[in-house]
Amino acid sequence: MNLKTLFFLILIVGSACFAAAQSKYAIVIHGGAGVMSEERMSKEQQNEYKAKLNEALELGEKMLKEGAEATDIVVRVINVLEDSPLFNAGKGAVFTHDEKVELDASIMDGKTLNAGAVAGVRNIKNPISAAREVMLNSEHVFLSGKGASEFAKKRGLEMVPNKYFHTQARHESLMKLKKQERERNQKDYTGTVGCAVLDIHGNICAGTSTGGMTNKKYGRIGDSPIIGAGTYANNKTCAVSCTGHGEYFIRLGFARDISALMEYKNMSVTEACREEIRKLAELNGTGGVIALDANGNIAMEFNTSGMFRGYIKSTGEKEIAIFK
Repeated sequence: MNLKTLFFLILIVGSACFAAAQSKYAIVIHGGAGVMSEERMSKEQQNEYKAKLNEALELGEKMLKEGAEATDIVVRVINVLEDSPLFNAGKGAVFTHDEKVELDASIMDGKTLNAGAVAGVRNIKNPISAAREVMLNSEHVFLSGKGASEFAKKRGLEMVPNKYFHTQARHESLMKLKKQERERNQKDYTGTVGCAVLDIHGNICAGTSTGGMTNKKYGRIGDSPIIGAGTYANNKTCAVSCTGHGEYFIRLGFARDISALMEYKNMSVTEACREEIRKLAELNGTGGVIALDANGNIAMEFNTSGMFRGYIKSTGEKEIAIFK
């Protein structure tokens, strides 16, 4: 074999390896963590949730294979979950104390560290889409209430009356909670949705969307729209989306802390997520987290009885689950 032939063989092998590395992808999603019972949730209900999670994952994988950017995939996948009445985001969001629906969402691009968020919006059909518009087409990171809606309308997003989000099951939950004179219940956090993606270009992104907590008052906002608490992404470490009792996630700077544990303590994404869940439990907080790193390693950790979750990787690995 002469040197010229050897050179071309090395070039071909190198190109193949580079292409293989570039085609690596992963997507992980959640539909909320909370108090769930396998005995109380019928097989039909379980299958309905799993089917919607699968629909979202398969859309994400299709876009990944087509070479779509991580930020676009996160938005489209979360749109699927926002449009379903099964989850506490968009169409199926919970009611506030005054029987309205107020929505929050955020997104972060791991390549640029650019981010966008909206909170307390009442008439934006898909809040995660509005969060991306804030990220890409404004000088701001975080918009709220009427201002966020005005911005979304100017950007051409679909606007709907607040009644669009109303569902009978969520209204019954509010009535029950009011009757029992309780303001907090772990079940009421179940349903927040999130997605983290590693695209074939090697970039990662995370997004989260929620209706908050049932019977919330005074314009309460949780962790979901707060960058560093409910959502975080950095190509150097990980992409994170959280779900649970938001007040505790805010106090811990939960999502950013996972990234910091990886960056400064050289923890794996799974180790970092488990450590942060441990800290959450120490504060008597409940919830869960999904995350992935730049190599496509995935973590899905929670300290509740269940979390709607699933992932797909370019290796062919796939999982959709609800209970532990």
